[in-house]
Amino acid sequence: MDIFEKTKSFTAAREAIKEGYYPYFIPLDENEGTEVVYKGHRLIMCGSNNYLGLTTHPRVRQAACEAIERYGTSCTGSRFLNGTLEMHEALERKLATWVGKESALVFSTGMQANLGAVSAIVGRGDYVILDKDDHASIVDGARLSYGEIQRFRHNDVEHLEKVLKSLPESAGKLVVVDGVFSMGGDLAPLPEMIPVCQKYGARLMVDDAHGMGVMGCGRGTAAHFGVTDKVDLIMSTFSKSFASLGGFIAGDEDIVHYIKHFARSMIFSASIPPANAAAALTALEIMEQEPERVNRVNQIGEYMRKEFSALGFNIGQSVTPIVPIIIGDDNLTFAFWKALFEAGVFVNPIISPAVPAGMQLLRTSYMATHTDDQLNRVLEIFQKVGKQIGVI
Repeated sequence: MDIFEKTKSFTAAREAIKEGYYPYFIPLDENEGTEVVYKGHRLIMCGSNNYLGLTTHPRVRQAACEAIERYGTSCTGSRFLNGTLEMHEALERKLATWVGKESALVFSTGMQANLGAVSAIVGRGDYVILDKDDHASIVDGARLSYGEIQRFRHNDVEHLEKVLKSLPESAGKLVVVDGVFSMGGDLAPLPEMIPVCQKYGARLMVDDAHGMGVMGCGRGTAAHFGVTDKVDLIMSTFSKSFASLGGFIAGDEDIVHYIKHFARSMIFSASIPPANAAAALTALEIMEQEPERVNRVNQIGEYMRKEFSALGFNIGQSVTPIVPIIIGDDNLTFAFWKALFEAGVFVNPIISPAVPAGMQLLRTSYMATHTDDQLNRVLEIFQKVGKQIGVI
């Protein structure tokens, strides 16, 4: 059998494109943060992870430009060999301090941070235990390891304990969870998970891609719960609140030192370009100097959750600026997305396997730079379109 035969039988995306319901890979003409332009059509962006609105901040832009002028566009090598700048290490020192850990290590993307950290730590005879709603990068990091994968029901601490209890006492165990779950906007119950992990000798890693810059005064979900010292590893990405591209892992110095020498996704990948490192550094400085941005994005999240609920939409368990509108049907989800897009609101349609069947949703997310007028306009359009297609 021809290995490419599967490519010919995959027709779903082409059919959606033909019917005008394909919502992915949309090439934007302009991206101004809270608004974007597609073929001359201006939309309010409610599908971005630019939580603090820093991608268009003048200082971030200037820092990136200055880094290119000084260092050029690329380091043309891996961190392990010729691709480490002093700027990378300065960023690592500041990140470690920011999240309250001894050391940090910068990767080229957030996905690579999870791939490298999990696969480096989890070896033969070890176990990696995942929440069923964990991000795909965590799952793939676990698959790349030589350990055995175990899963527990989403945010179910009792089931986590049951899984841990069933594992050999002598085996190494790493529990990995999202701090803020990217589709539902809910939090991992870290205060309840920690004593269970400690009871069974398991280490705990938190992927805070969507919590950094948002929770805990911007320092993440562990800081939000006041348990930073009890979380062993904290991971995050630069592609959201840090207005850049890259990722990092932070923890005790000896653990990070080990990952630094065994994470294949870092050793065999080029380092982040100078412009990206400079942008992340400057974004971090702005987080420290302008805490009102963190306050604003959380106020917006609270407002939108309240208003969507009042309109009759199902927002699940969200407690963050990620507010899902749960539809529960593929066709209705795509129809709702298209009508909103045409009316001037950009959101993300999410279907299985990204979410379980019956939980298909429109993922909305908000920025500190959204204006009250923009938010109210979004609510008006959601209400109008929701009634038209029978969602409310």
